[in-house]
Amino acid sequence: MVVSKLRSMLLTMGCLLFTAVPAFAEDVLDTGDTAWIIVSTALVMMMTPAGLALFYGGLSRYKNLLNTFAMTFVSYCLASVIWVAWGYSLAFGTDVGGFIGNLEYLFLKGIGPDSVSGTIPTYIFVLFQMTFAGITVALVLGSIVDRMKFGAWILFAVLWVTVVYTPVCHWAWGGGWMHKIGALDFAGGNVVHINAGVAGLVLALVLGKRIGYGREAMFPSSVTLTALGAALLWFGWFGFNAGSELAADGVAASAFLVTNTSAALGGLVWMGTEWLVDRKPTVLGLASGIVAGLVGITPAAGFVSLPGAFVIGIGAGLLGFFSVAKLKHRLGYDDSLDAFGVHGICGIWGAIATGLFADPSVTEGAAGLFYGNPKQVGIQLLSIVGTAAYSAVATLIVIYVTKALAGGLRVDGDNEIEGLDSALHGERGFEIA
Repeated sequence: MVVSKLRSMLLTMGCLLFTAVPAFAEDVLDTGDTAWIIVSTALVMMMTPAGLALFYGGLSRYKNLLNTFAMTFVSYCLASVIWVAWGYSLAFGTDVGGFIGNLEYLFLKGIGPDSVSGTIPTYIFVLFQMTFAGITVALVLGSIVDRMKFGAWILFAVLWVTVVYTPVCHWAWGGGWMHKIGALDFAGGNVVHINAGVAGLVLALVLGKRIGYGREAMFPSSVTLTALGAALLWFGWFGFNAGSELAADGVAASAFLVTNTSAALGGLVWMGTEWLVDRKPTVLGLASGIVAGLVGITPAAGFVSLPGAFVIGIGAGLLGFFSVAKLKHRLGYDDSLDAFGVHGICGIWGAIATGLFADPSVTEGAAGLFYGNPKQVGIQLLSIVGTAAYSAVATLIVIYVTKALAGGLRVDGDNEIEGLDSALHGERGFEIA
C-alpha cells in the first residue's frame, strides 16, 4: 500500500515537472501576449490611414485635403506589400555586416502559422513591424504636401521603405550595429521619428518652397480634423509604445503610463508656451503638443519611469513649439506640416533623454546617466548621428533616382495653384460657396 502511494506521488511529480518544462523554453506561444500584440497591431494600423490622415489632412490647405489623404493611404498600402515581400527579410533576416538582413524570409519564406517569435506567432510580429514601416514613410509626406506629384510619391515611397527604412530598422531591432553597441530605442525614436523627420526635411529642401510661401496665408483646411487625428494618434500610440514590449507584462504597463503622461505634458506645455508668447491658446497648438510629447517618449517608453516621462514631455512641448513657431521661419525652409520640427527635433530629444533617464528598475540592464551609466548618453548620440546622416544621404539618392524615373518630382505651377485635389484626383474635399 505504501509502495503504491509512493509510486503514485512520483508519477504525479514527474508529470508536473514534464509539463512545466516548456514554460522555461524560448519561443513558446503565450495566448495573453498574443492577444495583446494583435490588439496593439490593430491600434498602430489605425494610426496611419485614420489618425495621421486626419491630422495631416486637416493641416493641409482645403484644396489639397484629399491629396494628403491619398498620399497617406497609398503609403500604408505600399508598405504593407513591400514588408511581406522583402522588407521584413531585409530588416529581420540574418545580419549581414551589421547593416542589413539577408533575404532568407523573402515573401515570408519559411514562416507559417505555427512559427513563433518569442511568445507570439511570427505572423503577428511581422504585421506589428509592418505597421511601423507604414506610418514612418507616411510621416515623411508631412514635409512636402501641396507640391509633389502623386506618381513620384508612390515611387519615392517604394524606394524609401526599401533603401532607407529597412536598414535603420535592422540596426536598432534586427541585430545590426546600433543594437550591438547598446543603443536604446524602445519604439522608434531613431527608426521612425528621426529617420522620417530628416528625410522629410531633405525632400522639402530639394522640392523647394510652395508658391506663395511666406507671402500669403496658408490656413489649415480643418483644425477640427487635425484635433480628431491627434486624438486617434494618441489612442493608437498605446499600441505603438506599450505593444513594443511584445508581451502583456509590467514593462508594457509602465510604457502605457509614461506614454500618456508625456503626451499630456507635451500638450499642456506647448499650449502654455503659445499662450505666453502669442497671447492665445490654440486647439492646433494643444494637438501639436500632444503629438510632440508622444514622439519624445517613444524611444524611452520601456526604459524610463515617471520622473523621466515628466521631463521628456515638458521638453518635447517646449522644443516642438520653438522649432515650429521660430526655428523654421528663422531658417526659411518650407516644411509644410512640420514633420521635421515635431518628429525630427522631438525624436532627437527623446533619444538623448533615454540616455539620461533610462531606469534599470523598469528594464533590467538599461541605465542612463542619472542612474549611474554616463556612457549611455554617448551611445545615444552616436545612434542619432548615424541615423540622421544615413537618412539624409540615402534619402537624397532616392530623391534623384525618383526624379529621373518619374520625370520630375514637383507638380507644375498651374496645378499647384489650382489645388491637387482637383488637378490630380478630379475630386474636392470641400464645397466652397
